[in-house]
Amino acid sequence: MSHLRISEAASLLNVSDDTVRRWLESGRLVAGEDRHGPRTVDSRSVAALMVEQSPAPSSVIHQSARNRFPGIVTRVERDGVMALVEIQAGPHRVVSLMSREAADELGLEPGVLAAASVKATNVIVDIER
Repeated sequence: MSHLRISEAASLLNVSDDTVRRWLESGRLVAGEDRHGPRTVDSRSVAALMVEQSPAPSSVIHQSARNRFPGIVTRVERDGVMALVEIQAGPHRVVSLMSREAADELGLEPGVLAAASVKATNVIVDIER
């Protein structure tokens, strides 16, 4: 299970660190199991909340080449050869089709921090480290 620092979760959710702490106390977010060091947040609960909070798609789309959307993986579906990867990047849901091998090599699973880079019809996924 992947964990985020409170500041990372706050940045992804576009709220303050204190709001994340309140959401942990109220059960809206799930605390990580980190026994040593700072309190953490379960990344899957952050992903679920981001999906819940994402607005309905707008009828107006603004696009330009070389856009980069940092976010969190919310869904991965693998079959024999291909993988569908969904990233929630703020209010944006980005879906990429890639080889299963690429998804496996990147370790893509719900809760993993990643970024989608978009140019024309291609979506390239990289891992934030």
